[in-house]
Amino acid sequence: MEISCDVVTVPARQGLEAVDILRRGTAEAVGPVLHDDGGGTLGFLVPPGTAEAWDVPGSTCTGTDGRGTPLAPEPPVEGSDWLLPPGEADLATDPAVLREALGEAARMIKAADSCR
Repeated sequence: MEISCDVVTVPARQGLEAVDILRRGTAEAVGPVLHDDGGGTLGFLVPPGTAEAWDVPGSTCTGTDGRGTPLAPEPPVEGSDWLLPPGEADLATDPAVLREALGEAARMIKAADSCR
């Protein structure tokens, strides 16, 4: 299966916190998520066009220009694995919900780090 989507990439620590936040809220809020073992990042699949207006500090959003991303058992990016594979999640994460979760995750990490 192939869908058209953009990919929001964040540091793994922030991304894992955001996944927890999203899954505690509503299970439908989070779509497939890629984990890049080597680079220490997570990639959230979001609807096409998200990259045009994405402005969350510490993250990037890459557009696929309508080319589509293959959603198969094998991840579309070499060297990555599915944290949340297609079929166990919605087709894409709502960018507004993801933006809120990433902000909350960043605040939680900052608070945790300041307690050390």
